[in-house]
Amino acid sequence: MWSRQRGRLKPLCCGVEELRCRRREREAALRKARREQQLVSKRLLRDEALEEAEEGCVAMIFGEAEIQQFLRLAQRGTEEKEREGALVSLRRGLQHPETQQTFIRLEGSIRTLVGLLTSNQALLQLEAARCLHELSHSEQSAVVEACLPATSYLLTYLSGHSSDFIELCLYTLGNLIVESEAVRRQLLPQGIVPALAACIQSPHLTVLEALGYALSQLLQAKEAPEKIIPSVLGSTLPQHMLQLLQPGPKLNLGVAVEFAWCLHYIICSQVNNALLITQGALSTLGLLLLDLAGAVQRTEDAGLELFLLQKQPSLLPEGLWLLNNLTANSPSFCTSLLSLDLIEPLLHLLSVSNVVSVLVLTVLCNVAEKGPAYCQRLWPGPLLSSLLDTLAFSDTEVVGQSLELLQLLFLYQPGAAQAFLQQSGLQALQRHEEVAQLQDRVHALQQTALHG
Repeated sequence: MWSRQRGRLKPLCCGVEELRCRRREREAALRKARREQQLVSKRLLRDEALEEAEEGCVAMIFGEAEIQQFLRLAQRGTEEKEREGALVSLRRGLQHPETQQTFIRLEGSIRTLVGLLTSNQALLQLEAARCLHELSHSEQSAVVEACLPATSYLLTYLSGHSSDFIELCLYTLGNLIVESEAVRRQLLPQGIVPALAACIQSPHLTVLEALGYALSQLLQAKEAPEKIIPSVLGSTLPQHMLQLLQPGPKLNLGVAVEFAWCLHYIICSQVNNALLITQGALSTLGLLLLDLAGAVQRTEDAGLELFLLQKQPSLLPEGLWLLNNLTANSPSFCTSLLSLDLIEPLLHLLSVSNVVSVLVLTVLCNVAEKGPAYCQRLWPGPLLSSLLDTLAFSDTEVVGQSLELLQLLFLYQPGAAQAFLQQSGLQALQRHEEVAQLQDRVHALQQTALHG
């Protein structure tokens, strides 16, 4: 954005295409970093009641003989309680990577576990699924690949009646999907997308949250734009996802965050964003942000604007990330943003946090870079006073993004630089610790406005 050198900064007279190129490169790098960070994440679902009941029981590392004994008891024990207890002990042992490695090396172990998973006894099924879940959470690719024979059964059980069992199967599938291309290759022709589309109609919030996680893991796959996202867009999933992001008393923050990630990956793929807009993606996100902004405004006590962030810190940033992706390369989305009068509500979010401020300013940059007609809709209005405030922030990233927005406005809006300085813009800059450097930046902005 700005080239740093020792001492004072040289004024930069960037053309709009160069500025756009820099922004796109930075956005691409940031998306890649976020994607890679998320790609390695897995979820571990453990029953709190079981954890409390087993408190004090030390999970031991088991060898082949002990694992074989547990599997024999689970298969042929004389009483159901004995069989279930053997699987419970095995599950606790599988929390150790050493036991996991021993287990997958043991001939017939996965086959036996799959046999118990498909038995007609619900408690044994559940414990077998919990064992597979522990294996799915492994960081060792060999352990994950060993679970491949169980995946088709986990997919089948998504149409069952027990919400707890469906939730467990979804989290297990999500862990396996993100790790293994072989798992994805097997599940796609077996109908994982229609199965997930059926799950989204569940009345259980725990199932919906688990579904959002599993779907987001599927959408992160490197082959997703070609092989997965077209099927997702062709299903009922997008409409239902947008319904779950509608603001109101039924909005569940945990579910909303998971499906916000799903939309994030779909939009980043650029497969068919026009379809999403026809289904109301922009208006839904706009209404959600309006609702969140209104909640912040209604907060009476100073300093309590962050109640939202304490309860679910990622919801607001993720909503803004989606809005950023929608507006990044689409004049029509930017026009819709202006038509829905979302600029002022977005400005109200600048006081929430530095992270949120940077994202709001990035969305505004997306709009401003589309040209003079868009900048005319932005300037001056409430944006001028808001930028005076953000330039006084101590966070350098917020200040930098504010300056980038100013440069775009000065490029396209004649007289904006003079108006800005007349409104104490220079004094706002001088409150920042890098006074001399920032004065040079203002000079650069003026020169850009004068000479293009």
